[in-house]
Amino acid sequence: MADPKGFMTTPRQDRPRRPVEERVRDWDEVYVPGALLPIISKQADRCMDCGIPFCHEACPLGNLIPEWNDLVSREDWRAAADRLHATNNFPEFTGRLCPAPCEAGCVLAINQPAVTIKNVECAIADRAWELGFAPPRPPDRLSGRTVAVIGSGPTGLAAAQQLTRAGHTVAVYEKDDRIGGLMRYGIPEFKMEKVQLERRIEQMRAEGTKFRTSAAVGRDIGADELRTRYDAVVLATGATAWRELDVPGRELAGIQQAMEYLPLANRVCEGDIETSPMSAAGKRVVIVGGGDTGADCLGTAVREGAASVTQLDIYAQPGAERDEDAEPWPTYPKIYRLSAAHEEARELRTAPAADADARLFAASTLRFTGDAQGHVRSLHLVEVDSNRRPVPGTGRAIPADLVLLALGFSGPDQEDGLIGQLGLELEPRGTIARDAGFATNIPGVFAAGDAARGQSLIVWAIAEGRAVAAAVDRHLTGSSRLPAPISPYDRPMVV
Repeated sequence: MADPKGFMTTPRQDRPRRPVEERVRDWDEVYVPGALLPIISKQADRCMDCGIPFCHEACPLGNLIPEWNDLVSREDWRAAADRLHATNNFPEFTGRLCPAPCEAGCVLAINQPAVTIKNVECAIADRAWELGFAPPRPPDRLSGRTVAVIGSGPTGLAAAQQLTRAGHTVAVYEKDDRIGGLMRYGIPEFKMEKVQLERRIEQMRAEGTKFRTSAAVGRDIGADELRTRYDAVVLATGATAWRELDVPGRELAGIQQAMEYLPLANRVCEGDIETSPMSAAGKRVVIVGGGDTGADCLGTAVREGAASVTQLDIYAQPGAERDEDAEPWPTYPKIYRLSAAHEEARELRTAPAADADARLFAASTLRFTGDAQGHVRSLHLVEVDSNRRPVPGTGRAIPADLVLLALGFSGPDQEDGLIGQLGLELEPRGTIARDAGFATNIPGVFAAGDAARGQSLIVWAIAEGRAVAAAVDRHLTGSSRLPAPISPYDRPMVV
């Protein structure tokens, strides 16, 4: 604990964002380059080095947060990088994309703004790359065992890296043309530039992990064939079966799923295409869904030059402070948060029909209406109460040329044939069934991540990847020294 009074003398200071007018003209990350390093040591000083650090419990990875806070406050970047990588394969991903449940569990957050744990993590990860503290770590010797990992999202990549470092020969199969899963084609460039992903992939290649792209297992490659060729198979395909909105007018042109829309914008950034065929340019856009994916659509539509953008959230607007009765510390509270995309929408006044930050809270979609050519032109909505029941007399229509459905995901996609070919058992909610050791009903086949847990956070995805790697290593060799931070049945802290 470098400064015992740091939490009393130093106020919280978050990583500064670039001016809205500047950042919406490009696809670069929203933060001011280089602005984190001058402030982060003092921010790390705010850590209280608690006797019982609840931030550990709030993070499924078990990150050693007080330890690397202390090291950052002393500017010992090498040691901080070592402690951070001891529990997290990809801290530059989580430092940018995680909603930071660790900060909700910070003891300081009981009566003050929490330590900027996420920013400290990001600073350590970036300094580790800058100073050469994240070299490839190939195994000393090979085990002679082979593993196929299906899916290259954070779960698949974490499992593959752990198993490769344990000495197994690992091949990652990805249905898309590039590695990364939703981090590649679902997360906009302004939230995480893909250089962060590319250098981890290169690190993994140098360690010995093999990558097979444009290889949809179940369609391009038979699942049984893969199972025969490898000693173990890890299913990390994610929960890609999106939820639908079954209301009149859904069949109209111009109503798209968010995950049909976002990948095209990412392909523009990759240089694959010049303009997205679903571009929001000049269109009145309505986003149905109040979560992170909806916010990603919001920021993307603003950068594409939408005429207006409105986001519908079926939940009531949360308060600015934690409700101590409903969501006591250290649970993750539902409070009003202003993402970078919402900040942009507020400042640019993108949604004249909505509240200041483009969101319409407590709003439920009733139907769509279109023009004579069968293209959507209006979304009809109604306000709802806390039980999602329509409030009489509150119905209205808002104009819409492009509607994006960001309603989440229900489980793994079953249309590619993988689940059927392997004969996998499913849970009632559609996820892949598994036992306490991450094993499915098929010998040698394991399941992890959103495909088995259901839609969750990136920290849970990486934790699942690390845990399933330990299970597979134990299956192949009889024991394992790999860390297993969670079990399949662990869940976030809730009331």
